[in-house]
Amino acid sequence: MAKKLNKLIFWIPRILSIMFIVFLSLFSLDVFNEKLGFWQILGSLFMHNIPALIFLVVLIISWKREIVGGIIFILTGIFYTIFAFSHANSWKIALEWSIQIAGLSFVIGGLFITNWIKKK
Repeated sequence: MAKKLNKLIFWIPRILSIMFIVFLSLFSLDVFNEKLGFWQILGSLFMHNIPALIFLVVLIISWKREIVGGIIFILTGIFYTIFAFSHANSWKIALEWSIQIAGLSFVIGGLFITNWIKKK
């Protein structure tokens, strides 16, 4: 039973990270609604996917070093929450954004740290 729990604690943050990266990548699909040329679309896709690419690098590092991933995911959640509250039109919108984006980042970071603690 403990072995299954350890496997679950190992895989859940990694799977959630992949899902989170795909979720962030979905926001870049709006570039296809604009009337842009091929190179403009390619550039826009790259610009929109910079956060997803950063999280992909963090996931690759976190795969072996859970503490690094845990700290970075939590820090990005804090950064995004500050960003949302400073740029949103109302605190309700900022709270919704923070729960959806930063909340998942906090959960993933916490799970990576839990896995790191469990290994020690």
